[in-house]
Amino acid sequence: MTRTGAFTREQLRSPFTLLLLVGVPAGFVAAAAGVLSDFATALGGSLAGDAASALSAGWAAAFIAGTLGFFAASSAKGADRRLALAGLGAGRVALARISSSFGIALLAAGAGFVALELVTGVAHPAHAAAAVLAFALVYLGIGVVIGSLVNGALEGSLAVAVIFLLDVFSGPGMSEQAAPWSVSRWAADVLIAAGVGQQSSARDWAEAAFVAALALFAAFATFVWSARSRV
Repeated sequence: MTRTGAFTREQLRSPFTLLLLVGVPAGFVAAAAGVLSDFATALGGSLAGDAASALSAGWAAAFIAGTLGFFAASSAKGADRRLALAGLGAGRVALARISSSFGIALLAAGAGFVALELVTGVAHPAHAAAAVLAFALVYLGIGVVIGSLVNGALEGSLAVAVIFLLDVFSGPGMSEQAAPWSVSRWAADVLIAAGVGQQSSARDWAEAAFVAALALFAAFATFVWSARSRV
C-alpha cells in the first residue's frame, strides 16, 4: 500500500469521520440556506433563494475539509517525524499527507454537491461542483497550515472555526461588499452564479483556481517546514 493510501485509510477508518462526511453536508444544505438568507438581510447583503442554497453546499464542504485537514496534520506529528527520520524525508511525507487529505476534500465536496442536488437542485451543476471543490481545497489548505503550526487540538480547531465564521459572514452576498479577509470569496462568486443560472467569467474561474492552488501550496510548504523543524 502506498503512503498516500495508508494515510487515507487512517483518516477514514473511523465511522464518525464517515458520518461527518455524509451527514454534515446534507444537514447543512437542508437547514442553512434560510439562515444564511436571514443573516444576509441583517448584514446588508442580497443572498437569498437558490444562491443561498448553493453557497451552503460550499460552506459545508469547507467546514468538513478544514476540520479534517487540521486533524490530519495535527494528530500525526509524531508519526510523520519518525517517517521523515527513517529516510522518507519531510517533502515526501508532506506530499503523501496532502494527497490523502486531498482525497478527503474530494469526498467532502462530493457530499456537499450531492446534498445540494438532492435538496434543491442547481442551474449549472458542473460549475457548482467545481466551485464546491474550490471551497473544500481552500479550507483543506487552511486546516493543514493550522494543524502544522498549532500543537493544541482545542486551540487549532478554534482557529479553524474562527476563520470559517469570519469568512461566512463577510463573503459575497452576505454583506454589501466582500471583506478583504474573506478567503473563499472567489469560489463563492462562482458558486452563487452557478446557483442562479448565470455564467462566470474566465477571470472568476482563474481567481478561484489560483486561490485553491495557493492554499494547497501553502499547506505543503508549511507542512514541510514544520516537519523539518521537528526533525
